[in-house]
Amino acid sequence: MARRPSDLKTATRWQRPLAAALLLSALSAPTLAADPVLSITATPNPAVQGSNVSLDVLISGINDLYGYQFSLSFDPKILQASSVSEGSFLSSGGGNTFADGGTIDNSLGTVSFIFNSLVGAVPGVSGSGNLARINFNVTGAGSSALNFSDALFLNSSLTDLPVQIQNGSLQALPVPEPASYLMLMAGLTGLAAVRRRASRPAASEPAPVQPAGITQLP
Repeated sequence: MARRPSDLKTATRWQRPLAAALLLSALSAPTLAADPVLSITATPNPAVQGSNVSLDVLISGINDLYGYQFSLSFDPKILQASSVSEGSFLSSGGGNTFADGGTIDNSLGTVSFIFNSLVGAVPGVSGSGNLARINFNVTGAGSSALNFSDALFLNSSLTDLPVQIQNGSLQALPVPEPASYLMLMAGLTGLAAVRRRASRPAASEPAPVQPAGITQLP
């Protein structure tokens, strides 16, 4: 059955306000928040072979964090883990925490199952901050990947919190050879000698000495 022109006009009048309402609803709908980000930063980076470096494990943009765990792998030819300490973020809400620095294996290059949790029926912590600090000795030169695994984040209802993981890396520079130091010192010594010679005033020439018994005529 064909529609009458009047019916088509009525349908068109309804479609326009409906389309406008749908567009307005889409524009006004709240955007979904991005997942929190787990990342790592090294200080200093690059580091020098034979020195120490601290790696801070950071979380940003998280809501209602009650507990977490993670593991970290590294290149044992370049880094050797020495200690793990609790970060300040989870305790920043005023609650008590229970933390463990995990298990260090410098042969495999892992620190396994670092964890921390609030204690008791308290709300989780929201925001951004430091979860842990891992200290290393830099024993070799090169680039070491720093990769997370076993990541688990829970809210105060003990429900999983999705987290984006950003792995990192550390550059370790070799120690300069002793010959390089000697060449540098020799160059600096030579430069200092040239500068001293250039700044020394020219000595006046001595007057000629007349032989005894000879009188110079005017």
